[in-house]
Amino acid sequence: MSSEIERHRSDKIALRWQDEQGRTAQITYAELLKQVDRLAGGLDSLGLVKGDRVLVMVPRTIEAYFIYVACLKLGLVIIPSSEMLRAKDISYRLAHSEARAVIAWSEGAAEVDRISDELPALKYLIDASGQAEGTSRWISLGSLMEGQPETREATPTRRDDLALLAYTSGTTGNPKGVAHSHGWGFAHLRITSSWLDIRPSDLVWATAAPGWQKWIWTPFLSVLGNGATGFIYHGSFRAEKYLELIQTNRIDVLCCTPTEYRIMAKSDSLADYDLASIRSAVSAGEPLNQAVIRQFQDLFSFTIRDGYGQTESTLLIGNLKDAPIKLGSMGKSIAPGLVEIIDEAGRPLPPGEVGDIAVHGEMPALFREYYRAPERKGASMIGSYFITGDRASKDEDGYLWFEGRGDDIIISAGYTIGPFEVEEALLRHPSVKECAAVASPDEIRGHVVKAFIVLKDGAAGSPALAKELQDHVKALTAPYKYPRRIEFVSDLPKTNSGKIRRIELRQRENHAYS
Repeated sequence: MSSEIERHRSDKIALRWQDEQGRTAQITYAELLKQVDRLAGGLDSLGLVKGDRVLVMVPRTIEAYFIYVACLKLGLVIIPSSEMLRAKDISYRLAHSEARAVIAWSEGAAEVDRISDELPALKYLIDASGQAEGTSRWISLGSLMEGQPETREATPTRRDDLALLAYTSGTTGNPKGVAHSHGWGFAHLRITSSWLDIRPSDLVWATAAPGWQKWIWTPFLSVLGNGATGFIYHGSFRAEKYLELIQTNRIDVLCCTPTEYRIMAKSDSLADYDLASIRSAVSAGEPLNQAVIRQFQDLFSFTIRDGYGQTESTLLIGNLKDAPIKLGSMGKSIAPGLVEIIDEAGRPLPPGEVGDIAVHGEMPALFREYYRAPERKGASMIGSYFITGDRASKDEDGYLWFEGRGDDIIISAGYTIGPFEVEEALLRHPSVKECAAVASPDEIRGHVVKAFIVLKDGAAGSPALAKELQDHVKALTAPYKYPRRIEFVSDLPKTNSGKIRRIELRQRENHAYS
């Protein structure tokens, strides 16, 4: 990644930053590389070596970029982590990965300080904000960089060396560690070029936050790897504010979540904004409504192009630049034969038939393994294909049409949520006897988490208890996972062996909101 940056013009602005209070900052490629090398020197001086795992939990800041590049330059393995994670989430990742260091902003540092579990591998706590409260356990990022040289050689890495360890939700247990090599990043840049259409002269705003794979995809790798200028907004989402920022900054390439586009499309003042600067607009995470795409087409003459990928890969399917678009379609496989729709025996299905979205196992950007559980990747393979867990059909022209999840994973506003994590938190409440979490259709978020709850004897369902349970989940796990809808029931549908039939509950929800 460092070599990708070094080939760009050194005096060019790499990143432009703004926050909700209107404060601004910017950094050139030359200065960014100096900060990278100073931090790399500081991390090296601690004794961190190639292959060590480092959990990084920082917000939308310029620091996020040089932290990631410095770690990659040293051959350290980054564990991207959302600021919304709670102590329990962080503790699991630290223990499972045997991470040696944490780099966190003040809020994340506070959650780390709440961990009571033994973490013998963890040696270094680095405060990236300079505001972490508490103890001498935390080393400030500034002091770590102080006095370090502004240039240094990169630690040699090979294509198959581990670079990223991203955790993704599972259906029946703790998050899975998705292992990506350094070669993945190189493949990603080549694969996504005809979808994002980023040019060196562009100002690119990709709204994903650090800690998510989508941030690594676009704001990080694709912006810096293409020598463009990245726009960073460190603030909460408000439709009118986003539209104002696009207009004022003359954004060339825009990458938002479907939920952000949906809410912007509902703004009464949408037509009052000038979005003529946008040349390329893309969306990923879940299918975007045709009506929303048409609204932006009619008002601003650009087409939001859908894309589909996973934490385990990169962009797999998309509506590519200059290619004909069928509204409502996911687009085409990014390369012939790379993605197929297959049946349970691994046979490609004819046009019009619904099956599993499957990725050829030789795809260069497919993940290496599930960390410390290599057999789990094999369990998701049918023949030479990796099964994504999603279902679709393909038409005569090769366009794919999304049908839904093939498992119990919930996608809400672009967040991937495993039912196990929600259910585990709910079951720790003294009033809950049994529960099941499923996806429930929602106009804005695509789906939301709904929990069906059987209460213990003596407990009575009420709006007050529902609110209490929601707050309970928020306190135990990342708040985006909490059930926005709760229904108290007397029992749950189960198989003969006693397993909860979430599919039956999902079907009930789909029927209720159809």
